[in-house]
Parts: sequence; structure tokens; C-alpha cells
Amino acid sequence: MAAPNGHAGSSSSPHVNGADNVLASQPLSSASRLTDDRIRQIIGDLEAPFDPSVIEWRVTNTAKDKRRGQVIPYANQRAYTDRLNALVTPAGWTRKYTVHTSANFQRGKDQTLVAKILVTCELTIFGLGSHSATGEEWADDDNAGTSAEAQSFKRACSCLGLGRYLYYFTGEWVDLDERKRPKGMPRLPTWATPEGWRQGLRPQQETGNPFKPGSAQNNSGSSQNLETGHGDAAALVRQIEALEDPLGKGIYRGLLKAVARVWNPTQIRDVIVLSKVLEHMQGAQRGMRRLAAAIDATGPEALAPILQSLKLSSLEKVDNLETLKQIVLQLEQAAAKVKR
Repeated sequence: MAAPNGHAGSSSSPHVNGADNVLASQPLSSASRLTDDRIRQIIGDLEAPFDPSVIEWRVTNTAKDKRRGQVIPYANQRAYTDRLNALVTPAGWTRKYTVHTSANFQRGKDQTLVAKILVTCELTIFGLGSHSATGEEWADDDNAGTSAEAQSFKRACSCLGLGRYLYYFTGEWVDLDERKRPKGMPRLPTWATPEGWRQGLRPQQETGNPFKPGSAQNNSGSSQNLETGHGDAAALVRQIEALEDPLGKGIYRGLLKAVARVWNPTQIRDVIVLSKVLEHMQGAQRGMRRLAAAIDATGPEALAPILQSLKLSSLEKVDNLETLKQIVLQLEQAAAKVKR
């Protein structure tokens, strides 16, 4: 376990600055005398978007021909710590990490057994409260500890509102160069800028059942339908193929079979059927995001008994939206009990 504002994965004493030394000698009550108005102000400032200058874009999916990629915005750890320091000073917040190693999981086509590094970050803003979240990375990655640490810290921040607006992005397709880098970056929607946020602009909220195909809007404000229109079958096939890795083979193949009675989207000749398959897969993608958020709140150990009750050995065995929905709803119920 690391000291306040320290880092995971180090056996030596983490760096502690002067402000942290002052914090360590102060009782919690002396740091928690905040008025209701001040609390509301801090929460509002935490929820506001980062300045566009600190936003970067990450390629999350690529089309089969590698010429197109789906990108989402993110900010690095420094942007998060800078915001916290500016709002409450370094003495007004602290974090601590706990590192675990999971059992081996099968990975890749060759089913290699690889363990995972799990890092839990507990973030406390004095006067507001504490939240914890877990990050994970494959243990054979040279930067596994650093990546899992950053992931857990940013997820814990989102529980307090900081950076949470970034979860509303579902990805935008752009052209890639020969090194699989975006040729150009998308423009942030106005609501995702500090100026737009202050004007009261907000991302469109999902309504109805998020697992229902076509029920959600994307975060650029336009309907999340098709990349280049219903008439372009090749574009639809590329979008469907790009979802195979994020969804996993189980639900990817299951939806292809259930909706179109095929094993490969290239076998579909009807544009309407292609559109329907894509909408179902986008519904599954939203469900997977809810699943990841629920696991962050409950911890991965809460998933095993739910899978067992459904007679599933792993998430890879999930092959339909209804089963995915059952898992997510049960995990979210467990997460609600944890918060209480």
C-alpha cells in the first residue's frame, strides 16, 4: 500500500511533498469544514470538462483494412491532479493504492495463460468523501503497473465527477495513416469544452433501455446510426468487423447468427440487415460499458457468482443481449448496495 499521493508497485517510500506532510499531521475534521455552498461549487468545478489543450485521442478499434479507426478522447493523470490541486490544494486530497495479482487467464488465439495486475486506488477529497476504483493490465506488459495505476486513479476521480463527462463519448471514425495513427483529430462538441459547459450545455442522455438497438444517441449530438449512410454496405461491414474485438467472439458471433443467420458480416447482402446487425452490436457495446462501470464499483469478485447462476464459465460465453442485460443489472444492484 502506498502513502498518500504515492504510487503503486514500488517497495520504496513514495515521494511525499511538503503539502502532504502537512496533511498527514492534520485531523480529518479540520480539513472538512466546508459550507454547503462551497461543496456544491467544488463538485461543479470537478464536473466541468478539461481544457481542450490537454485532451488527447486514442484509437480503440480499427476496420479490417486498417484504413479507418475509431477514436475517443482522454486526458492523462497530470490533468486530473492539476485540477484537484487547483480546486482544493495538494493538502485537500489524498490517494492510496493497493496492488494485487489475479489468477491466470487465457488470452489470444493460442490461449496463453497470463496473470493480470490489479491496482485499487482510494481517492479522498477532504470534506467531500472517498471513492475507490480498480484498474487492470496484463502482467506481461512492461508498463502494467503504471497503466493499471493510472486507470484506477482516473476511475476513482470519475466517481467524484472529475473526468466523468469523457464516459459519454462512444467513439468517432477517422482515417488512419500507414502507422495506424489518425490523419486528423475530431473536433470536440461544444458541451465538452469549459465554455460550453458553463453555458449549460450537456451531453445527450440515453433514454429507455440502453440494450435496445438504436435507443441511444452518440455524444457528438447526431443520431448514432451509420458511418456513411444506409446505402454503403461496405462501410457497414467495416463498422461491424471493428466491433469483434471490443465485444468478444461470443456475443459478436451470437448476434450475427441471431440477427442475420451468418457467421461473417461479408455474407450479408441486404443493407437493411447489415444496419440491424450494427444496431444490435452497438447496443451490446453500450451494455459492455455499463458492465465495466459496474465491475469498477463492485470489484471483479462480484461477477463470478452471477456467471455461475447463469451457468456460464466466463464472459466470453455470453452470446446474446438478454444474458448480457441480466449480468449488468445484477452487478448494478450489487454496486448500489456497496454505495449504501
